[in-house]
Amino acid sequence: MAKKISTEEVKSKLDKNENFYLIDTLAANSFEARHIPGAKSMPYGTDFIKQFEQVINAQKDAEIITYCASNGCQLSALAANALEEAGYTNVGHYVDGLAGWQNAGHKFEGEATK
Repeated sequence: MAKKISTEEVKSKLDKNENFYLIDTLAANSFEARHIPGAKSMPYGTDFIKQFEQVINAQKDAEIITYCASNGCQLSALAANALEEAGYTNVGHYVDGLAGWQNAGHKFEGEATK
């Protein structure tokens, strides 16, 4: 089970330019509309691990944090569990996702923010 990551933890890691992968598991059009700065789009689906390994190509011990829309969205939890099952050892799940980021007053990137 991936560790739960808070809004404050994600913001702190970004502010400190820590080396980690922030993975948006929502559909690509959602990512294009708005996403957390620095995130990579990797929609969760049947070929998630295959696509992750081809596109992201992270080391198995790299820090990876997944997120989706809110704590009611299960895509990021499913993605985090799939990553752990595939042998990734430092996986976190940002439970509050986009809703938590917005509620904290943090900025987004994407077409809808322009």
